Amino acid sequence: KDATFYGAFWCPHCNEQKRIFGNSARLLPYVECSTPSRQSTPECAQAGITSYPTWEFSDGTRQTGVLSPEALAEVTGCTLPS
Repeated sequence: KDATFYGAFWCPHCNEQKRIFGNSARLLPYVECSTPSRQSTPECAQAGITSYPTWEFSDGTRQTGVLSPEALAEVTGCTLPS
């Protein structure tokens, strides 16, 4: 909900973040920031993304690192399934 997950295919922490979401990882609001040669994509460079994973929220704040579903739910106001 109004959050963006910036990452890179080669980033172990990004892959861990996706693993936490299991089959639902395909639903994450993910933006790939790396080209095959590991250069930053123009979109991510323009957004000022310098580390992965970076989560950006609707109020413009950012958090870096692997976040738990509970932490993301708190920031976004989403409800976790029971």
